[in-house]
Amino acid sequence: MISIIVPTLNEATNIGKLIPYLQNCSIGYNVEIIIADGGSTDNTVALAIQLCVQVITTGKGRALQMNTGAANAKGAILYFIHADSIPPTSFCSDILAAINTGYNIGRYQTRFAGNKWILKLNAFFTRFDWLMCYGGDQTLFIEKILFNKLNGYNESMLIMEEYDLVKRAKQFTKYKIFSKATIVSTRKYEKNSWYKVQRANYKTVKLFKKSTPQKELMAQYKEALKDIK
Repeated sequence: MISIIVPTLNEATNIGKLIPYLQNCSIGYNVEIIIADGGSTDNTVALAIQLCVQVITTGKGRALQMNTGAANAKGAILYFIHADSIPPTSFCSDILAAINTGYNIGRYQTRFAGNKWILKLNAFFTRFDWLMCYGGDQTLFIEKILFNKLNGYNESMLIMEEYDLVKRAKQFTKYKIFSKATIVSTRKYEKNSWYKVQRANYKTVKLFKKSTPQKELMAQYKEALKDIK
């Protein structure tokens, strides 16, 4: 079974589209969908229940939410998807094929929504196995046995929890990068300039490599960009 885990916080607009999409793509496969909600004040939870998926309410914090979702998952394969990302329709068969060829963890490349040429440049580089491309927007699959071996996401992390998990996982297994791409939201770029996002991302990764305290990392990131959850 593949357990799809979606961490949410006031994502009613996005999950109203994402959940039916995932359900349609999963026809013929053994899949469960878990919404791990961090305390939404909109109708995220009510909508998810209406769409017949499992909802788990946790404390706020994406690492905590995803770990709680994983702890309640029945599947041997965990698939983490951000609420504003849309994976390829073939994600079930892609993940199973990767697992069968020895990959215990992996992700898609990026294709940004819309048609801005400068974001196509950003997307191009996600085909490479670089630390800066380890974020969760591209979605991430991992076998549960490996996830548990790693003790899941580090819940003390306020930001870059996916980067940390992938970095640790690669010490034990091969890392798959699919040739296909996940459609990634541009809302961060719409609320901030391309330059501001790039500068914030570069500075955050640089500080992460220097083991900068998480509170300082998150503070500078939120200061640099508008409307970051």
